[in-house]
This record gives sequence, C-alpha cells and structure tokens, in this order.
Amino acid sequence: MGAVITVVGLGSGDPDKLTLGSLKRLQDAEERYVRTKEHPVVQWLEETGVAFTSFDDVYEASDDFPSVYEEITRRLISLAGSAPDGREILYAVPGHPMVAEATVKLLKERCPEAGIPLEIIGGESFLDAAFIALGFDPIEGFQLLDASSLTGADVDSRRHTLIGQVYDVFTASDVKLSLMESYPDDYPIIVGHALGVQGAEQVLHVPLYELDRVEGYGNLSLVYVPASSDDQLRIRSFERLHEIVAILRSPGGCPWDREQTHQSLRKNLIEEAYEVLETIDEDDPDHMREELGDLLLQVMLHAQMEEESGMFTAYDVIQTLNEKLLYRHPHVFGDKSAKDAEAALGNWEAMKAEEKRRKGIDPEQLSVLSGVPRDLPALMKAYKLQKKAAKVGFDWDSMDGIWAKIEEEISEFRAAVETGLDAQEQTLELGDLLFSVVNAARRIGADPEEALSMTNAKFVRRFSYVEEQLQGAGKRPEDATLKEMDILWDQAKELERAAKEYKNR
Repeated sequence: MGAVITVVGLGSGDPDKLTLGSLKRLQDAEERYVRTKEHPVVQWLEETGVAFTSFDDVYEASDDFPSVYEEITRRLISLAGSAPDGREILYAVPGHPMVAEATVKLLKERCPEAGIPLEIIGGESFLDAAFIALGFDPIEGFQLLDASSLTGADVDSRRHTLIGQVYDVFTASDVKLSLMESYPDDYPIIVGHALGVQGAEQVLHVPLYELDRVEGYGNLSLVYVPASSDDQLRIRSFERLHEIVAILRSPGGCPWDREQTHQSLRKNLIEEAYEVLETIDEDDPDHMREELGDLLLQVMLHAQMEEESGMFTAYDVIQTLNEKLLYRHPHVFGDKSAKDAEAALGNWEAMKAEEKRRKGIDPEQLSVLSGVPRDLPALMKAYKLQKKAAKVGFDWDSMDGIWAKIEEEISEFRAAVETGLDAQEQTLELGDLLFSVVNAARRIGADPEEALSMTNAKFVRRFSYVEEQLQGAGKRPEDATLKEMDILWDQAKELERAAKEYKNR
C-alpha cells in the first residue's frame, strides 16, 4: 500500500497562528518535506529543531510553475509508494492546503490512482489575514483570482477582488495590464505584503499605473481591488449591455424601445447588417466597431423580447452558439483533423447533418435546396441555390454552356421587350438573364453580390466626380447634357486608371 501523505498548512506566515494540532504533527513527523523554505513559519520551525527537506531545487530547474507542481507531486507519490506501509510522509505548504495550492490539487487527483492515502490538515490561509488587514467582509461579494492566468474579463468590479500569486514585478505588470482593460489608469489599488505577519506586514495604496513599481513582491504578496458600485467600470462587459437593454425595454425605460416588436425591428436588423458590410468594403475599423455595436443591439433587443415572454434569454443564445461552435469544429475541439479549409468545411457540414438526425430529421429526405433562407437578397439567394444544385451534379460542364445560356436569355429578354410583352413577362425574362449571369459568377469563383457591390461603389465614385466637376462649373447634373456628363465620366475612369497604375508601381 505504501505510506500515507499528510499535507499540513503552515498558515499565512505568523508562527503564533499555527495551531497546536498542526505544530504537534510537524514535530512528531519522521519524514518532513516543504514546498518552499521561503516562508516565515518554516524558518521559525527550523530554529526550534523541526527540519525540512524542501523542493526549492525544483523551482530552480524548471521553466514554469505548472512544471514545478507536476514534479513535486511526482516526487511525493514516488516517495510514498516506496516507503514502508503506514509510514507518514508529511508535506507542508504555505497557507491553507486547499487555497491556491496547485500541488495539493494534483495530489488529490493522483493519490487515489496510485492507491496512496491522503490526509489534509488545514491552516490559516492568506485570505484570513487579508480580510482583517484590508477590512472587508467577503459576504458582500468576493472573488479570488490567480495572477498567472488573470484576464480583464475575469474581474467583476462589483466584487471585492483579491489577486494572489503576485510573486514579482513582472507578474504585477501583467496584472496591471489586465486590470487596465476595465479600470482607469489612476484607479486606487492596494498591495499587501506578508499580511498577518507581525513586523513584516505592509499595506500599500497606489494608483493602478504604479502597480509594477512597488517594491517587495514575493511569495506573501497579493493585490486587492476594492468593490465598486460605479457602473462605468463595467462599461466593457456583456452583463452591463444586457442590463441596459433590459432597462430600455422596462416600464420606466424608453417609450420607443418598449413599443418595438420582432416585426417592427425586422428592417432595422437588415439595415444594420448592410451598414457593417459597408464598413468592411471601406476598410474603416473605427466605423466598423460602431456598426458592429449597432448590429449587436438588434440581436440584444430581439433576445430581450423573448426573455420578457419567458422563452429564452441572451445567455441562452450564447449557450446555443457556443455548443454549436464546439460541436461543428471536431477538428479543433474533438478528435478529428482538417488539413485545409475545405476539409474543415466538410467536418462542419457532416456535424450539421448529424444535428438534424438528432432532431429526428433525416438529411437524406430533405430537398437539395433546403437550408437557403427565404428572405436572402435575390442575387445572394440565386448564388446559394445554384451552389447546392451543383453539388449533386446539376451544373454546366464548362463555361461554354453558360455563355450559350446567357446569350439565349439576352435574346429572350430582348424579344420580350421589343414585342411588347406585358410587364410581368418582361420581368420574368430579366430574372432568367440575371440568374444565368449568377451562374457565370459562381463558375469563376466570384460572389455576384460582392461583384455588384463593387460596381455600385465604382458608379458612385465616378458619378460623384461628374457632380463635383459640374458644380465647379456652376452647373447641376440636370442642367448638363448627356455628352458633357459622358466626357466627365470618361475623365473619372482615366483618373482611376492612372491612380491604379501609380499604386502598382
């Protein structure tokens, strides 16, 4: 069976706060180990004749803390496994063994697998000392975070926040940068060194930007961010956005927002999506940030309406999306692989089909054209319909067939117009012509919606040039002849061509 591993907490650093029970176990143990001797209680114990073997050499030989903790755990289990049955391997750790102690967490996982009994004896944690020295009650709302893995998203400004494992100025600098994602540079922060250790305790108040200029960081250091009710500190959080939208829709909120329905906002959703596309075409990141926010607002408003009816919330929307992304990317989050984008898309489609089967829908029984949204812009919808049909072989063998089809549709459209067919027939023939042109776009790998958008933008640029030149001559477009405008149009084309040649030099 091997030996028993007993973990004892050494407390926050003051020998006077070591319990009698823990002291007795430490004194009576035959084989003692300590994670690090860099702790005041260890120094005091050794002065009283209680000696330890430390794992400080592991810190010196390892490149990162996870490797240190893995190696210490491995050594302890090896020692216990090779020791006589019933022997106690005492392992001492700073603070409380169950508070921010990675090696104890690993021992709890590994000892049962190795058949080694594990006993844990508590001790005063640095939290006990922090509650007293910093003067706050954790029941008001409290979070404990690890400096080594801290991100700005982890911090909730409404809660008292303690950040442990701030070993040095480099870690303090990382903490500072993470906090600056939510807090102003001059926000008041508190640094605690050796809290609860008589004669060594320091409580330092500094602005956030000076956090990595503080001296004295070590194993007994932490950072404290007091709780705040200032909602401005949460302005980057999704939770605050959710609250704001709920307030706007509440009885005391905005009359316009309260009156909206899914149907009344339908056009807004489409318009905001197109405004985002415009910022993409213009390569304008600042404007894009704003327009993406407007689009997100539409999503939040629709979700809020459903939350009010009890159907789902914005968080349900996020959950569904996260689950879908995880499931449809087995090559990232599962055991499948994808060597390129085409393979990744294949995995996506396969998992999408499996989702349908789980819902009782047989993908094989669905129409080839299913899944194309009804209300897509017509040009985009034609493109998607043709792509789906082409996947099952309903496609031209070469561009020759497409050219012939376009010419045929031009002839039929011309005949419909010249012979005076009614407006509906002419419109249908025009639709056939556009549909055949979409086929050509798909064949050369071009998105027809994007192609037409580019042409629209080009038309706007050139016509704007015509207007500017006419205005300079004291005219408006309606006052000019077609010939005058054609000349200016050609000038605009020539200027664009020259600019393009200059850029490509």
